[in-house]
Amino acid sequence: MQEILRTNDVVRLSWLCALLADVRIEGIILDSHTAILEGSAGAIMRRLMVIDEDYDHAVTILREAGELPPPEAP
Repeated sequence: MQEILRTNDVVRLSWLCALLADVRIEGIILDSHTAILEGSAGAIMRRLMVIDEDYDHAVTILREAGELPPPEAP
């Protein structure tokens, strides 16, 4: 599995998972329970993950939707 991004914005995570689901990529949210347990301080961020085989396609889809920054130039 590879991480796409980290955020505490649950609405954005839901939106990103919906975008990925439209192209049949399963987005998996990790650390949700830990983030809830720590309270409202925002110290624990939720992670959006995809399987290795879907990573490149997922990043492309989310960049095209304007949800991820463009790749850094070498």
